[in-house]
Amino acid sequence: MGPDVPVNRWLQLVAGVACMVAASNIQYSWTLFVPAIQETHQWSRAAIQTAFTIFVLMQTWSTPLIGHFIDQRGPRTVVSIGGILIAIAWLVNSQTGSLAGFYVGGAIGGVGVACVYSSCINNALKWFPDKRGLAVGLTAGGYGAGTILTIMPIAAMIENSGYQSAFFVFALIQGAAIFGLSWFLKAPKGEVGYSTTVAQSRRDYTLVEALKTPVFWVMLAMFTATVTGGLMAVAQLGPMAKDLGVADHVIFWGMAALPLALMLDRLMNGLSRPLFGFISDKIGREPTMFIAFSLEATGIFALAHLGHNPYMFVLLSGVVFIAWGEVYSLFSATAADVFGTKHIAKIYGVLYTAKGFAALLVPIGNLLMESTGTWNTVFYSMSFLDACAAVCAILVLRPLIRRHHANNEAIRAEPPAARVVPAQ
Repeated sequence: MGPDVPVNRWLQLVAGVACMVAASNIQYSWTLFVPAIQETHQWSRAAIQTAFTIFVLMQTWSTPLIGHFIDQRGPRTVVSIGGILIAIAWLVNSQTGSLAGFYVGGAIGGVGVACVYSSCINNALKWFPDKRGLAVGLTAGGYGAGTILTIMPIAAMIENSGYQSAFFVFALIQGAAIFGLSWFLKAPKGEVGYSTTVAQSRRDYTLVEALKTPVFWVMLAMFTATVTGGLMAVAQLGPMAKDLGVADHVIFWGMAALPLALMLDRLMNGLSRPLFGFISDKIGREPTMFIAFSLEATGIFALAHLGHNPYMFVLLSGVVFIAWGEVYSLFSATAADVFGTKHIAKIYGVLYTAKGFAALLVPIGNLLMESTGTWNTVFYSMSFLDACAAVCAILVLRPLIRRHHANNEAIRAEPPAARVVPAQ
């Protein structure tokens, strides 16, 4: 590692986090626009929210293809394109008067965010092998908590000037910010180093090779299980609070339980990613997964029994959120540890489709509630998914990863002429 790398890589991290902050509005501030759009056009909330569903699906399912271009072209080009697409998406939203226009805006925005998100995560993984969990956690945290800086200005502009003006102005601001910041980004040349506390592969797997390993599919199943539980909690928190009778109960500083819980969502969602990423750098990925997933399972289970108390509802929702957001740092760091970083953009891109599978499973929460008449069945199902993932982290994933690294080390120890890569 050259003497200039430590300074250079921290600049890379700061630029990546700033790009993620600028990109976060398109997902996490969308909820501010929905009431104004509904009031203006008298469309149903479900029809408007279809635009958000399209955004999530496009962001998720375009990630593997975008990962290919990141590996080929580097982060600078892909992030700059993402900034342009994000600006175009909200410019479309500012001008359209039809649902189809919002759907187009959602699709363009989804691809734009995928360009920024995938590139910045990938860059953090490559520059910080020794602090991979922390670096990728800070980067993902910028996306999860970035709207803390803009949520009030956007809300004020929507109220004073209309949602069209807010879309237009912030399209230019965030698009220009991402495009400008993208020019600071570059991938490291050569090997940066390895962690001394977490086992990391010295072999760079291709996507096809990674797909042939059982480790990949176990991680995909665990990722899907944990993301599904968390997305159900996030998506249904408002209806849950209303049905439990706590939504409008004032508890702190004149603030009702539901708005306070939603504020905790932003804070905890951002905090959890670097926190658990840092912990995983110290004690390992799988033990950290066990702690986080068990905490989320416990918090969700407790909501079923204590959620009628507004104070416990806020407290336990905070527990759920801080134990959920870390999946985006832990699974990306683990993938890089196991498969190397040369092709990690493509490999993690496919792994990230777990969020797409989860988005398709989230409506099952509503079906469970409607069929049983209680949110308890939803809570128990979510808790069960997280508990299964926690157990799998220790009893399934950890032995698989150890055997995976042992196989790689055995191959490295053989003379080059005798090396035959076994099926994993």
